[in-house]
Amino acid sequence: MSRAYCIPGVFFLFCAFVLLFLVSISLPYFQAMDITRVHATGQFSSGSQAITELRLGIWGYCIDENSGRTCYNTGHGYSLTLQNSQGGQVTIGSSWTRGLAVHPVATALAFIALVMSFSQHITVTLVSSLVSFLAALLTVIAFAIDIALYAYVKNEMGNLTSNESTITGPGFWLTFVSLILLLLAGCTVCFGRRRDRMAGATNSYQLSSPKTGFFSRFRRN
Repeated sequence: MSRAYCIPGVFFLFCAFVLLFLVSISLPYFQAMDITRVHATGQFSSGSQAITELRLGIWGYCIDENSGRTCYNTGHGYSLTLQNSQGGQVTIGSSWTRGLAVHPVATALAFIALVMSFSQHITVTLVSSLVSFLAALLTVIAFAIDIALYAYVKNEMGNLTSNESTITGPGFWLTFVSLILLLLAGCTVCFGRRRDRMAGATNSYQLSSPKTGFFSRFRRN
């Protein structure tokens, strides 16, 4: 593949893989990489103590209380019940968090595309481009799941208390950036392969069809 296209494609894939990898670690191992975050200034609780902040990640969630932060490694498809001082409660069910596991799958495909992008073989680079688009498709699905979780949590927290602020976490936006990078990487590899094919066809035509003058057609052999 043309080096002018190869280097940007590898760079885009590398950045997308790193970002998706960080998002896939998520809570509780990487507490800053949550998908949805809720600030409520002690208006609801999950037990005896009031919660000041709630962070939802892929593998668990973290709760900030007056005594400090507690993270729960619940694993894939967790659920959480919250309640306010008036006795009202809401449950964030596993159906809203189970789909977050798509992030690691997209990360694995991005890594495969990255490894294959180092090859100079045209067929391998084509497969790398296809895998990049497949990883982008899974990232679209993961991002849609993130949006659904954010919208659901915001709606439920609004019903539980009026003094809350539900925002998107860093993992939400890094997933979106990874999607853009994967699309750019796939397009870059495709354009590079097309340029190589056109360049090869032009060179073959020039070698097989040397230029001759107009009057040479009338010469006797």
